[in-house]
Amino acid sequence: MAPKEPSALTKLYLILYNGAQVAGWSYMLYQLVGYYTFDKGSGKTLWEYLGTTVQIFQNAAVLEILHAATRIVPSNPVITTFQVLSRVMVVCGVVMATPTGKTSPGLPLALLAWSVTEIIRYGYYALNLVDAVPKLLVFLRYTTFIALYPIGVTGELLCFYWAQSFVRESKQWSIEMPNAANFTFSYFYFLWTVMALYIPLFPQMYLHMFAQRRKILGGGGAKKDTDKQKVK
Repeated sequence: MAPKEPSALTKLYLILYNGAQVAGWSYMLYQLVGYYTFDKGSGKTLWEYLGTTVQIFQNAAVLEILHAATRIVPSNPVITTFQVLSRVMVVCGVVMATPTGKTSPGLPLALLAWSVTEIIRYGYYALNLVDAVPKLLVFLRYTTFIALYPIGVTGELLCFYWAQSFVRESKQWSIEMPNAANFTFSYFYFLWTVMALYIPLFPQMYLHMFAQRRKILGGGGAKKDTDKQKVK
């Protein structure tokens, strides 16, 4: 069954949401480039320089879980939740939560991959809603991930690795026995568990995106793109 066409009000909201995300991630990419070139960081760390922008626009992606759950977009709610929360985990549970996560060499790698990917992705979504996606943007949407996805994953894992040393020493967000609840939790081992999940999940997602690329770009004939508002 073909997905239901969104109402005019819903379409306007989605266009505004995606347009705002394009603007936000474009500004973040501008900040990232500026930090290492013309502005030289202005004496700040990278996170001090652009952390607020990251927090606003990455965490705003939580709305996409609601979009999928309410079916105003045809994305899979489970996959959308996993993809959004994995990024939120890096931002809130790793970088914001630990001083070592903020200084990880993986942070600029992750931010570079995320910002370029999201500018293309949200731009594609916004233009797709008005049936005005140029062929170049379609090509970029289904090609740039080949390099950017591994770069982003590498950056994320480096952030996790830099954060775990601080968590191990400080026992941050961990609960040790004995306690009234008779419960124990190690945030250190939780971080390593999340890192380990990248091993089976990354190849699956990467191969899935190649399958999507073949479907859209490799069919030879012209196809109507039905990927409106799909999350990565």
